Amino acid sequence: MTSATPSSPPSSSPEDRKHGEYKVPGGKLVVADLKIRDGLLAGVVLSGDFFLEPDEALGRISQALEGLPADATLATLVQAVETARQDAVMVGFDPRSVGLAVLRALGRSSAWHDHRFELLATGEQHPHMQMALDEVVARQVGEGRRPPTLRVWEWASNSVIIGSFQSLSNEIDLEAAARHEATVVRRISGGGAMFVEPGNTITYSLYVPATLVEGMSFAESYAFLDAWVIRALRELGVDASYVPLNDIASPAGKIGGAAQKRLASGAVLHHVTMSYDIDAQKMLDIIRIGREKLSDKGVKSAVKRVDPIRSQTGLPREKVIEAMLGHFRDSYGLTPVEADDATLAQARELADSKYRDPQWLARVP
Repeated sequence: MTSATPSSPPSSSPEDRKHGEYKVPGGKLVVADLKIRDGLLAGVVLSGDFFLEPDEALGRISQALEGLPADATLATLVQAVETARQDAVMVGFDPRSVGLAVLRALGRSSAWHDHRFELLATGEQHPHMQMALDEVVARQVGEGRRPPTLRVWEWASNSVIIGSFQSLSNEIDLEAAARHEATVVRRISGGGAMFVEPGNTITYSLYVPATLVEGMSFAESYAFLDAWVIRALRELGVDASYVPLNDIASPAGKIGGAAQKRLASGAVLHHVTMSYDIDAQKMLDIIRIGREKLSDKGVKSAVKRVDPIRSQTGLPREKVIEAMLGHFRDSYGLTPVEADDATLAQARELADSKYRDPQWLARVP
């Protein structure tokens, strides 16, 4: 079995040739060089450090992509490659990875290193502003007015945040929330409720263009966007892993969960809340579903289920966040910026007009 090489030189000139690369997780690099002629793929040349047997299958696969529309879906590209490969053996790559390399050449799919990430500091904020900031920043990224962004939430007061589709009355004991001075808010992403007090959780949001997860299912995108923080936690000595669909866990118990919203503007909002030192008794007092899920396990088991990062790292919350951000910076680059006045003003307006509106909170009574 031999390593595959280009079947012929690229037919496009340096001025109009399009180049895309896709590294298969745990596998090989796939490279696509091509150009567009009259809205169709032309001069397609595939290469990489993968293995393919027999060699001539590479030519068949490249030829199968010729003439496809430049806006062809990933499924169409994958089907063309699958048909052309016939009985060829592909090692270290597959038809889907070829399709993704083509999408990257076309600028319809991107990689982490294709982007310049900013770390947005917004200061301590109350619950309604946190929700509004998430929506405003996601819109800005989708509209191209802000580069892909990472934000770590700092809380000014207690909160219970419910998912976009959760029933307020079924999920939350409002009297208990008031007793614990926790403001109940509804976010724009789905998923379950979470309880926070300043300093007891680590919540971050990633605001990225949809091209970063192009061709991925929701389940795949959750794992993909959480991979960096799992690596960072492992560097801190936490045996962290991703548990489908949206949990981060360790052998000692659940660490946190993710939620995601894809906006029409072309942005993906992906946020994660991890327990640092959660008060499980308060959480069970407020969140009704949590009581039911854990009714036969008791509070001791609840504490284990929502396992605090502090017990596994022995580090102050600030040091954990510092290590996480350091890992992201080393991996993809990260430039710190302060929230501008216009962004904060937009968020305040949205907090008042939407997130404080009782109708929004009770959209699912």
